[in-house]
Amino acid sequence: MFTGLIAALGDVQEIRGDDAGARIAVRTPLAADIARGDSVAVNGVCLTATGLAGDGGGFEADVMHETLARTSLGALDAGSQVNLELALRASDRLGGHVVQGHVDGVGVIEVVSEDGFARVVTIGAPVEILRYVTPKGSIAVDGVSLTVADLQRSSFSVSLIPETLARTTLGAARPGIPVNLEVDVIAKYVERLVETKHSPSLSA
Repeated sequence: MFTGLIAALGDVQEIRGDDAGARIAVRTPLAADIARGDSVAVNGVCLTATGLAGDGGGFEADVMHETLARTSLGALDAGSQVNLELALRASDRLGGHVVQGHVDGVGVIEVVSEDGFARVVTIGAPVEILRYVTPKGSIAVDGVSLTVADLQRSSFSVSLIPETLARTTLGAARPGIPVNLEVDVIAKYVERLVETKHSPSLSA
């Protein structure tokens, strides 16, 4: 489990793909805290560290076809920066919101505009994602826990403070860039409970 509070940016060193899937290599200042088998959120996608760099400066992870199909990781190249977060410890503060690292879909940045010291980013998203989005609710964008500022028919907007712009890849957000989206898991559980209540056969 994660919180959507990015710990550091990582640099993609290599991403190798073949018929079996892909392997990504990332350099990061967090490497000393990562062991083989640990969970690491990479742009909001929960991956398992399958290897460590020989110099201790990074890690590798396998990315299966399902993950490549449902996220934007397949669009990364060597030199891309990624948001990184280590799994939450039981003693840590839950400063963002509950993030599983299970991406629900990919959105596309449509508009970026300045609003005082903040920057407003409007993201187009599939209808199956937007059904769980509500103004002032939480959503993870490329692994970053954000509050929904506004909701439109086919998109939503978030307002980013300078700290978020400086510490995450969203500081380089531009129209046309794909982003991973994970909706608040509580909304999905509520929907399931309501469906079960009105359709008893679903609980059988």
